[in-house]
Amino acid sequence: MKTSAALSGIFVPNIVPYDDHGKINEEELRRIIRWLGEKGVTGYYPNGSMGEFIRLSYEERKRVLKIVVEEAGGRPILAGAAEPNVDLVLEMCKYCADLGCRAVSITGPYYYKLTQESIETYFRELAAKSPIDIVIYNIPAFANEITVPVLKRLALDCPRIIGTKDTSRDMPRFQTVLHEIKSQRPEFSVLIGWEELLCPTLFMGGDGGTLSSAGVAPEIIMKLYNEARAGNWDEAKRIQYRLLDIFSLMVNAPNFPEGFRAGYELRGFKPGRARFPLSDRELATVDTMRSRLACILADEGFSEAASSCRRPAIPAGEIRPADVEAIVRSVLTRLQA
Repeated sequence: MKTSAALSGIFVPNIVPYDDHGKINEEELRRIIRWLGEKGVTGYYPNGSMGEFIRLSYEERKRVLKIVVEEAGGRPILAGAAEPNVDLVLEMCKYCADLGCRAVSITGPYYYKLTQESIETYFRELAAKSPIDIVIYNIPAFANEITVPVLKRLALDCPRIIGTKDTSRDMPRFQTVLHEIKSQRPEFSVLIGWEELLCPTLFMGGDGGTLSSAGVAPEIIMKLYNEARAGNWDEAKRIQYRLLDIFSLMVNAPNFPEGFRAGYELRGFKPGRARFPLSDRELATVDTMRSRLACILADEGFSEAASSCRRPAIPAGEIRPADVEAIVRSVLTRLQA
């Protein structure tokens, strides 16, 4: 059994920007990765749900990964390697290993519903043949769920499986994994993939996360993570609630990850049109969300978003508590800058 330190920190699942012809905008992707590095993120998570890997060709996924590696500046990379069959997964694992990635993240098999026995056999075969460490990614909204008993057996039997990422939004499950697996294998990494639970999972002993909002507001995510690691829980909790406002707007926008792509645009990037169409009504909904998000980001001190903020007119003499809070938050942010 391995005894090295757990994989920890904040790994950013970046978007993939497109040019006017729908091709990968490589220069803009490089700019995003460099910017995130400057903001102090731990590492990167290319070819995940946020990167819409399922809408890219196999060769495009490899190209995205190579670009991220070239711009990572030595930061560790946890690369998405969810492919439709064992042979392709292992081929991608080898590619990631050759590029020097720290580990790969692999979901449960998707599309077909499989038994837990089959899923366990699947991961055991990958663990036996992979040239790179594996993080098992539980995301039941998009792929077969991996139950805790199966995950526990894999974690305790397979040294190549070094951790799990959980995006089930199930805090009792997360705690059970910590209690039943990490207590027996302390170096087993337990990461969260849901922003609403970042502070609670760190408090309970989680190792960090792969969080989509970190691509839009890396400053906030990293401050929460660092405050939690320092034991400053009052401050971490305060930041967690600030994060909820940003995350809830983006994650609830139509056609995930459109809300996050709008967030990148507000931070000064050019995401381009996604590879899936939105209806006119959905476009209007995203536009309204974008304006609300711009106001929140501007209040957090991200001035580049201010020009897109359209606040509703307030009748003369009427001041709402939310407006007072926004003004106070903006003033405090400027004083702390």
